[in-house]
Amino acid sequence: MQVKIDTKEKFHAITLLDEHITANMTADLQNRLESFLQNGVKNVVLNMGSVSSLDLKAAETLIKVQQSYYENNASFVICELKPEVEEWLDKEQLLEIMSATPTESEAWDIVQMEEIERELLDDEDPLF
Repeated sequence: MQVKIDTKEKFHAITLLDEHITANMTADLQNRLESFLQNGVKNVVLNMGSVSSLDLKAAETLIKVQQSYYENNASFVICELKPEVEEWLDKEQLLEIMSATPTESEAWDIVQMEEIERELLDDEDPLF
């Protein structure tokens, strides 16, 4: 699996370069994405602009990875889905449970908002 990684201050922007994400690529995909949870910068923006198709197992893996990120107080946002991929995910009823945005810039905004939200929640003192 080919990827391009661009590390920013608050997140890693990972661009998938493969056109098709198949079931046999899911273990590698999951391992690569979850490895970022061990870094100081845990948030990931996954750019899927080059992907024109993915298997159901790959889509389910992305959802599991996203859940893992949120369980570890980190953000995982998918962006730039091609229309055919977005339609397929919607038909499979997976799109509604994914954190996905049309552009990478909007994904960055979500990561930053979630970071602020986590900081505010960490700063709150319990009343009791």
